[in-house]
Amino acid sequence: MEPIYVTGHRNPDTDSIVAAIAYASLRNALGDREYQAACLGRVSDETQMVLNHFGFAPPTLLSNVYTQVQDLEFDKPPILSAAVTVGRAWMKLQERKEMHAIPVANDDGTLFGMMSREDIASYNMELNNSCILDKVPLFNVLSVLEGKVINEAGEYLDTVSGEVILAIPESRGPSLFANHNRVVICGNQPDLIRQALEQNVNCLVLCRTELDPELLKLDTRTCIISTPCDAYRATRLIFQSTPIGRVCRTRDLVCFHLNDRLDHVKEQVLKYRESCYPILDENEKIVGVLTRYHLLCPRRKRVVLVDHNEASQSVPGLEEAEIMEIIDHHRLADIQTSNPIFVRNEPVGSTNTIIAAMFQDRGLIPSEKLAGMMAAAILSDTVMFKSPTCTVRDVRTAERMARIADISLDELGKKIFSASVEGKTAKELLFTDYKEFHIAGHDLAVSQVTCVDSANMLSRKEELLAEMRAASKKKDVSLVILMLTDVLLEGSQLLYVGDDDVISQAFGVTPKDNEVFLPKVMSRKKQIIPSLSALWG
Repeated sequence: MEPIYVTGHRNPDTDSIVAAIAYASLRNALGDREYQAACLGRVSDETQMVLNHFGFAPPTLLSNVYTQVQDLEFDKPPILSAAVTVGRAWMKLQERKEMHAIPVANDDGTLFGMMSREDIASYNMELNNSCILDKVPLFNVLSVLEGKVINEAGEYLDTVSGEVILAIPESRGPSLFANHNRVVICGNQPDLIRQALEQNVNCLVLCRTELDPELLKLDTRTCIISTPCDAYRATRLIFQSTPIGRVCRTRDLVCFHLNDRLDHVKEQVLKYRESCYPILDENEKIVGVLTRYHLLCPRRKRVVLVDHNEASQSVPGLEEAEIMEIIDHHRLADIQTSNPIFVRNEPVGSTNTIIAAMFQDRGLIPSEKLAGMMAAAILSDTVMFKSPTCTVRDVRTAERMARIADISLDELGKKIFSASVEGKTAKELLFTDYKEFHIAGHDLAVSQVTCVDSANMLSRKEELLAEMRAASKKKDVSLVILMLTDVLLEGSQLLYVGDDDVISQAFGVTPKDNEVFLPKVMSRKKQIIPSLSALWG
């Protein structure tokens, strides 16, 4: 069963991570067991504290949702050893008429070569000019002829070599077996059998006949094989005993790996135009073969987006994925879908408030631990209910979840906002909740750190500004803002790198030394970004 990934935004915050876990839990509880929570980046210290506190593991890290080879319905033919006979390989190809070639593997499962119908045809055509076996394993010969060795000399032979001769009565002559490096095939012809044994030919194949006991006593080095096949059939079959490792193509092979992107595969297929291509796993072992047909209807990865609906904030490769649902509390952005989908976007302070309502709509109650974690996410995203994004619904939902979990919201909130800043470097603080925006031709970044002691944070002002300048240069953004949102002061200390006039005009303040305090400003989404959007039109 292919998973449906439930994922929040890049640089995930607590609301994003918990929303993914909660919604996957909801859908799985309803019987849709393919839903899997995922995240797009490092879990912050705050979020990790919440996960640890309620006994949850971080979601699966999802690097991209590009369509890859592993998403295709590729063929899984039999994978043959290089020692297998040409005859057996042909049988396998005949069983799978749709297959043009089958992979040939080394003993460890890695790629040795590819065996195609064309390779077998070329091999058979070459036999028209040369009817010679060259050190073919005896076991191979016995296998294709369904034969057995009937003399002691044959027990010491490992390989069969020589020119293949079909001995018929018309072929009698003193020179027939003059060269002992021959493989003789004959029926019930005692005189020809005697002659072959006396000349010590390498191998004698007896077809549908018993060897005279007197001839069996002859002192000979010839390996004698008995087969139920008639002479003409044996002559045809014996050449099918050659190991496919000598016949298959082993050079200039084009192969793909399970994690190769589809666009790369298409380029290579157009370039080389092979009938099929071997597919390898991360250990270079063969897992299947790919043809052009498999590229026509790729199986796209499926995703549910929570806590965002903006392509730049979502998982790389989203344009190639199938978006199943969007559950969010932000403004509508730029994500497009090829089909109608379920969207639930509500003006509340936390995505988990919406998901809690979805639990209620379906008559389900979250577990105590999950309810506690959802309460923590609401506290985090609403800044303990002080953010302007916070609604009565957020407060009531958090209180309900707290009752289910039997926890104190006040104590939990203090734990959350203390964990977000303790022991972090300036760079870590900047990128804990860092988001980039493009507004009316302006590229900017806004980072937010919520704390209970902004004064202590400001003591590291120069250190923080240095990291912001480095980010501005590296990320190529003209304005970088760091919100130090103080829960107790109910406002935000704003540090910025960029044009002073932008800050002054957007927020109606007079900044000094790249710093300004904005009372009652608690939300990036509802206060900072709208003000900048209004300034730039």
